[in-house]
Amino acid sequence: MANPFEQQLEYPLGEVLPAPGTALEVAPGVRWVRMALPFALNHINLWLLRDRQDGRDGWTIVDCGITNEPTRAAWQQVFAGAIDGLPVLRVVVTHMHPDHIGLAHWLTERWSDDDDECRLWISATDWNAARMASQSTTGFGGESAAAFFASHGLTDPDSIAKVRARSNYYANLVPSVPPRFRRLMDGLALCVGEHQWRCITGYGHAPEHISLYCESLGLLISGDMVLPTISTNVSVIDLEPEANPLPLYLTSIDRLTELPPDTLVLPSHGRPFRGLRERVAQLHRHHDERLGEVLHACAAASCSAAELLKVLFRRPLDLHQTTFAMGESIAHANALWLAGQLIRERGADGVLRFAAA
Repeated sequence: MANPFEQQLEYPLGEVLPAPGTALEVAPGVRWVRMALPFALNHINLWLLRDRQDGRDGWTIVDCGITNEPTRAAWQQVFAGAIDGLPVLRVVVTHMHPDHIGLAHWLTERWSDDDDECRLWISATDWNAARMASQSTTGFGGESAAAFFASHGLTDPDSIAKVRARSNYYANLVPSVPPRFRRLMDGLALCVGEHQWRCITGYGHAPEHISLYCESLGLLISGDMVLPTISTNVSVIDLEPEANPLPLYLTSIDRLTELPPDTLVLPSHGRPFRGLRERVAQLHRHHDERLGEVLHACAAASCSAAELLKVLFRRPLDLHQTTFAMGESIAHANALWLAGQLIRERGADGVLRFAAA
């Protein structure tokens, strides 16, 4: 069945996708690469930008894919046939999640030599978060995550055991983070070849996500902040248990509506599209509906975040999806609790539950 939201957007490239190991030009000097992911979300879009630095012609890579042999092999195919025999000069990463930063260490090392270093460019917040997570997993698995989810009602012994066993989840996908980086900040103009790309920070999905807007090309590399067919994951994790990321996310995507309405959005998942303002409006309606459903459920009976999963997600979830879904359920409950619309109480069983204020 066609996604009705998707039908309200425009897809200038239609159903065309870059074949594995190849690149598809979407604008002059901008090429689209698509890599496989071993999850339900089975791909990530990566971008090649024609560049020139210090008199050297080459490419800037935006986002990297996870660390595994199939992704390395796909990149080797890209290097052999899609970059015109030119070097990669730098690697830009939108944020610290594994599918975006996973291979940054390998790419920067592969394209560095004694004379020229291929540098990682990323926000300082996400560089530090990635370095920490690659050494001590948080939020994605291990003892702390298992205890956090249990405190929010995920008490099924099998699920908790599986979350606890995922103590190396992030490090397996991001075994190393480049030890040096260049800092991306909101408003920074990143000169890539003949074009300027303005950094736009976003919050709620990652600590300090960077999207890139090029006025001269009419392009927005949105990363994960705006996706055409799915809603961006907005989660609370064990490191910041009382976090309130949902209002941060919604405020962040509102900033993107200031861009021209005909901007071509290059998302990390899904196809390039036009209709940014409509998509932002859709995402607001989606979260308004979910918040309303949480309020309604908690008015009928106090609910833990685990009990709210069946309210927010109407499909079976595997373990990978359940960890993200729990984070998102807590995010919606926290938003209402911190706004004074719900109260939060810990039961005799140690589980936090939310009820009508």
